[in-house]
Amino acid sequence: MEPLGAIVLAAGLGKRMRSAQAKVLHLLAGKPLLSRVISAIQPLQLNWLVVVVGHKADEVQRLCGQPGILFARQREQHGTGDAVRAAREHFAGFSGDILITCGDTPLLTTDTLARFLETHRARRVTLSVLTVELEDAGHYGRVIRARDGQIIKIVEARDASTDERTTREINTGIYCVKADFLFAALERLRPANAQGEYYLTDIVAQAVAAGLPTQAVLTTNPHEVEGVNSREELATMEKTRQAHLRRQWMSLGVTLEDPDTVYIGEEVTIGQDTVIGPNTQLKGKTTLGIGCRIDGSAYIENCAIGDGAHVDFSCVLRDCELASHAIVGPFAHVHAGTVLAPHAVIGNFVEVKRSIVGEHTKAKHLAYIGDTEIGRDANIGAGTITCNYDGFTKSKTKIGDRVQVGSDTTLVAPITIHDDVYIATATTVRHNVPAGALVFNTRQEQIREGWTAAKRAKEAARKK
Repeated sequence: MEPLGAIVLAAGLGKRMRSAQAKVLHLLAGKPLLSRVISAIQPLQLNWLVVVVGHKADEVQRLCGQPGILFARQREQHGTGDAVRAAREHFAGFSGDILITCGDTPLLTTDTLARFLETHRARRVTLSVLTVELEDAGHYGRVIRARDGQIIKIVEARDASTDERTTREINTGIYCVKADFLFAALERLRPANAQGEYYLTDIVAQAVAAGLPTQAVLTTNPHEVEGVNSREELATMEKTRQAHLRRQWMSLGVTLEDPDTVYIGEEVTIGQDTVIGPNTQLKGKTTLGIGCRIDGSAYIENCAIGDGAHVDFSCVLRDCELASHAIVGPFAHVHAGTVLAPHAVIGNFVEVKRSIVGEHTKAKHLAYIGDTEIGRDANIGAGTITCNYDGFTKSKTKIGDRVQVGSDTTLVAPITIHDDVYIATATTVRHNVPAGALVFNTRQEQIREGWTAAKRAKEAARKK
């Protein structure tokens, strides 16, 4: 098979976005526009993939660079022809086809590109351009054909005659061109147009004039080849993409109680029979297991949530893990680095940060747990605070299995509370506590070793 290269044009200013950020870095369903285009191209078994950058080049390379991608710089923006010419250095000695796309067409699919490439090669043409028909062609370049249907040229809207503007077939900005013709044609471009730019579209007329075989390949899905030029267009495209993602997940067995109010990121995965309530945002690389319940008004980003877990109303979770059947909320905040074991419960107005909460352990009301490890079957009373920061350093709190922490308790780190400890209400604990002890404050901290076993024996005797 003939070698295949690709050039993605991502150097533009994107003036209509009115943004300090490069246009191709704006997000659609949580991914930069350029990253989505690259993802559509990569499965095509490329020999080279070159991204042409210009505006905010370093930032674009940092956020969208990955192994196998080469970058070329367009130092000044003098049009699409000049942008493609900037990639020439990476194609020295290359003989084959070059696919050219824009970095702002994020709904483009691999299937469409593969069909376009297949048609180009099957008909053995020098140049192919992908086109689409629109009811209102607006500011898009028009595709002008001869009476026999052969393409004659592409003319930009601002340079088109009145008759040419009535044409509904437009240029998508996607080409497949023989490399030897492409770079020779680029050298012959002249900025003889209203913008004083080097138009890539002019290579079509060059190929026709030279008698080389060309074709316009009409695609039937206008949404897929739409470019993003303004915030309004981005919002419209986001709405289109979100509708697709919602339909996809509902078809796979996910319940969305109010679909129009649920936001689902591109990299999110959701298990069967999970129920998601209104006004929920699922972002980043979040995974939801089977049979989860998200009650609504939740913000969940980069979280791993196990089967049967329940996120109650109005919670914020970032970069954390919830094991199977864990419960969070309502009104809870779970920060990065937190791991909840199976059946752990974090209740209303509880904040957890960089902590491990053991199996069947509960912190159900008004607590702050930071830099803490808690064992299994413990209970953290309302108003408990782990004091992990002294103004200079952050220290850890360790709480063992079956520890009972009374309400309004303050645990001053670094500190270790061993298994089976009881901490009385309103106690400030500053020292390590041995297993099985009772801790309470009078004028000073009191520790009674062996208290837990005696208490349990007494309670057992009373129940007989």
